[in-house]
Amino acid sequence: MKDHAWIEEFAGAVTVCDTEGRIMAMNAKAGETFAEEGGARLVGTNVLDCHPEPARTKLAKMMEERRTNVYTIQKKGKKKLIFQAPWFEGGVYAGFVELSLEIPSDMPHFSRD
Repeated sequence: MKDHAWIEEFAGAVTVCDTEGRIMAMNAKAGETFAEEGGARLVGTNVLDCHPEPARTKLAKMMEERRTNVYTIQKKGKKKLIFQAPWFEGGVYAGFVELSLEIPSDMPHFSRD
């Protein structure tokens, strides 16, 4: 993450993996978020190994199809937006990124239509 220093202290968890699912980088928030699973020591391991079934199979299929997955969860009393999407380098598929952002349970919604 040295090339993108701003992301290290970004308030959301950012995890980046390559085309095979190997975790390439995690920012500080991702390390904190996944501390019980190993935190920053997860870099170099496979993201698929971090997911139980059926989530593992779903993630593997998303990576194969290179499609985005967005949903919300509540864990340990915190509501989060999870955004998983492919990333590209020079137009070539390079892997997957997961953003995990804490959101208020009563977050306002504004229609800009």
